[in-house]
Amino acid sequence: MSLFDQKKGGQPEASGRDCLQKSLQDNLLLLKVTLGESTDVIIREIRIGREGIPAGILYTDGLTDTASLQKFLLETLMIELPEIEEREGGSPDECFLSELKERILTVGEVEESGSVSSLLGSLLSGDTLLLVDGYAAGLVIPNRKWAERAVTEPNSQTVVRGPRDSFSENIRVNSALIRRRVKDPNLWNESRKIGTRTETNVELMYIHGLIEERVLDELRKRLDLIEIDGILESGYIEEFIQDTDYTMFPTIYNTERPDAVAANLLEGRIAILVDGSPFVLIVPALFTQFFQSSEDYYQRVLFSSFIRILRYVSFGIAMLLPAFYIAITTFHPNMLPPPLLISLAAQREGVPFPAFIEALIMELAFEILREAGLRMPRNVGSAISIVGAMVIGTAAVEAGIISAAMVIVVSLTAIANFVSPVYDLGFTVRMLRFGFMILAGCFGFYGIMIGLIVTILHLCSLRSFGVPYMSPLSPFNWSGQKDTMIRGPIPRMYRRPRLIGKANPTRQQPAVAEESSPDNSESKR
Repeated sequence: MSLFDQKKGGQPEASGRDCLQKSLQDNLLLLKVTLGESTDVIIREIRIGREGIPAGILYTDGLTDTASLQKFLLETLMIELPEIEEREGGSPDECFLSELKERILTVGEVEESGSVSSLLGSLLSGDTLLLVDGYAAGLVIPNRKWAERAVTEPNSQTVVRGPRDSFSENIRVNSALIRRRVKDPNLWNESRKIGTRTETNVELMYIHGLIEERVLDELRKRLDLIEIDGILESGYIEEFIQDTDYTMFPTIYNTERPDAVAANLLEGRIAILVDGSPFVLIVPALFTQFFQSSEDYYQRVLFSSFIRILRYVSFGIAMLLPAFYIAITTFHPNMLPPPLLISLAAQREGVPFPAFIEALIMELAFEILREAGLRMPRNVGSAISIVGAMVIGTAAVEAGIISAAMVIVVSLTAIANFVSPVYDLGFTVRMLRFGFMILAGCFGFYGIMIGLIVTILHLCSLRSFGVPYMSPLSPFNWSGQKDTMIRGPIPRMYRRPRLIGKANPTRQQPAVAEESSPDNSESKR
């Protein structure tokens, strides 16, 4: 029985069976029909060896290395192939395909499959298919090669001191960049395909013996529950596996830096690599993790601690400064010194709007300029945002629509927002800022305090794969403070985060001098 039947109009139709037949022509016709006779899928019929056995070569133009196809496959099969003797007691089918795999084809990882869906998946991934007449199976020959972006410097997480390589869109390049740094045989890699149409490769990388098996099992469960047509970026995976959708705070960390991924793996976290995305996801993620940069561990401890404290201060400024200005000028002017109060009153004398509307106009204008600068061509994007801010701010002050003090407040807020080393946290601050502005415009400082209490309670209620989001601040862990608000000396951070690296809490052995020091008693508990 053939795999296809004739439809009206002479078009063949698949019968629904997912297996090859022994007829080469039937198999080639089935694949042509299934692929819609796509012009980028090349099908060539050849004769193998001296016996002239009919065979078919299939590959996808643009995804396959045609040079290796010519040298290691076509020349070998059509010119250099010796006579193959049948094995004693073996069928001709098994013998011939086995000989091709084991002795003839000089490429690695040749696989044999009789499943049409499996063969099509390999073909559309860039592999070459070899079908032989009389055999109900095909050989998958890996020789993928396509145009891709080279390893370049990271764009979103730059450093002054440290490695300058970043992930690319090739998942195999990304895993190699991680293995280059972590040469541990316990660095395991699990692969799966997600997306019924795209069949995107998604890989889990973790160090066996450091991770919590409970977290790994939960991650596998969430990935297996994903049912979607296609995965085009790691952001798809992030939305499917995050603990809750109803929060503005990111509960999954993403980075394009291989050194950051390696450091997180050594702490007992799991990396999620998605083919086609230069951003790798890290779970579990903590709130304090978004204030840490790879450069913190490459600079001296005092400088790194100062910069980290500066990030927390900038986080507060970016989130609360416009709200404080609105609250003071609207409800609590007596809190200002008289000279400053008189100066602000003189500036706002001709402004027709209340402080809240004034701040809202400037914040919205700056957000529009920021987005315009990002979407414009790179050569003119920065110029548009800078010139636009200067022109609009100056013109608004001269027209009496906005006070000069409000321009200063909005500018300081925007600059403080750029201090965040992770873009996702900066976006969260931008959204929270408007909420605090509304509360300050309605209730003054009381509204700001209510907003802070609600925000802190919300943060304490969040989890990332079962790990408290505010750890080690809540629940408080004294040993974890060595790498939270400040960065302690690396020789003294010989324990992994308590709630993440419980499987193997010891990172390194303490120095001899530290073992005898009186302040080391806490770390030994």
